[in-house]
Amino acid sequence: MERIEGLLRLANVHGLCGQRAQRFARALQCADEVDDDWLQQHGLDATQRQQFFAPGSRQLERVQQWLLTNHHHLIACCDESYPQSLTEISRYPAVLYVAGDLRSLMTPQLAVVGSRHCSPYGRQWGSWFTQQLSLSGLTITSGLARGIDGIAHRAALDAQGTTVAVLGSGLKHIYPKNHQALANSIIDSGGALISEQPLEAPPLAVNFPRRNRIISGLSLGVLVVEASLKSGSLVTARYALEQNRNVYALPGALGNPGSEGTHWLIQQGALLVSHPGAILEDLHSTLQWLPVSSSETIYSQHSDDVPLPFAGVLANVGDEVTPVDVVAERAGQPVPVIAAQLLELELAGWIAAVPGGYVRLRRACHVRRTYVLV
Repeated sequence: MERIEGLLRLANVHGLCGQRAQRFARALQCADEVDDDWLQQHGLDATQRQQFFAPGSRQLERVQQWLLTNHHHLIACCDESYPQSLTEISRYPAVLYVAGDLRSLMTPQLAVVGSRHCSPYGRQWGSWFTQQLSLSGLTITSGLARGIDGIAHRAALDAQGTTVAVLGSGLKHIYPKNHQALANSIIDSGGALISEQPLEAPPLAVNFPRRNRIISGLSLGVLVVEASLKSGSLVTARYALEQNRNVYALPGALGNPGSEGTHWLIQQGALLVSHPGAILEDLHSTLQWLPVSSSETIYSQHSDDVPLPFAGVLANVGDEVTPVDVVAERAGQPVPVIAAQLLELELAGWIAAVPGGYVRLRRACHVRRTYVLV
């Protein structure tokens, strides 16, 4: 049996993973002929044997055609190109479909996950944390989902870093569809899309919790930015703990349902992080090359000597949504004047307009809040 056909059929067998899959894959590569008796001798039950023979010639042809494209790969768990970190978990996939640079899978990775329905707070700090971690040399791994996943991938790309996306669907069915351009950018920037699902597998809900074990398995640790108590991000964190990976949680506002999951993780022993340096310091013993900054006052990659318009106004815009009239009252100026100054701050990239007001995006070390809560 040819290698590609064997891997295609192996990928179609459910429940065959981990070391058992590795032994089977090695035996399959050495087999001249594979029949039902051979499969039974190597431990496959009746259902698995039926699944092995299920793919037809047309499906095989489509996979072979897909593999003709540059940077498209089908790798088995016994191959040298299979990520070593993934073989450290108990139920690693037998086969991976990969679109992109295989070398990105061998780099030190950190998973960044969180809510699909993130708040401006989660969007702001998820992006900033990810950019700083990417600038440190870590590959950012996530699930290409809406919300924090997409924000993490984009932030890594904005930092000219590498990012890996683990899909719960086949690589021919990018989900969500409006992330197709993002998926293309990940590949073009030296990252990769990977999936254990057949190429044309649809995005079934049952497959997404399973893919989370791959996200955490590829990574040295998992940063949870924002999550409710029922969030799939907590599934990823649970997998990380089972896999002896580090779990980091970003604290959020009290009363925000999107922060209840991260607060629960902190209660369970996850490391509370208020600065990317805390993650880098925690990983420093594992990766000696990671730089640990001696300064704790670095708030962004932008220099503090960049001209800052209306510092007194910026000082009165908080991390949570701040209405325009509240900013005006705190600054002691008329609303029309403040509105014009806020617009200039927004155009300069210091704040963002959101429903109900503005939120802070960047923080300058020389700006301190001056208001008293009203």
